[in-house]
Amino acid sequence: MPEDKQVEDAIRENAVGPKSAEVDGQKVEQHSLPDLIAADEYLASKKAIKSRASGLKITKLCHSGA
Repeated sequence: MPEDKQVEDAIRENAVGPKSAEVDGQKVEQHSLPDLIAADEYLASKKAIKSRASGLKITKLCHSGA
């Protein structure tokens, strides 16, 4: 579990930070929008899987017929 949290934090930090940087020429390149969207969807899916209300609920059905 702690390793998963570290991976999620690393993905989040990398998505926020620049894609590339150059010091003397002061060139900074951001991640592309599709890359940021993919990272956001990945993190959201990981969070949804871990939640208790995952959208699928299994219950036992009993009908009261004779």
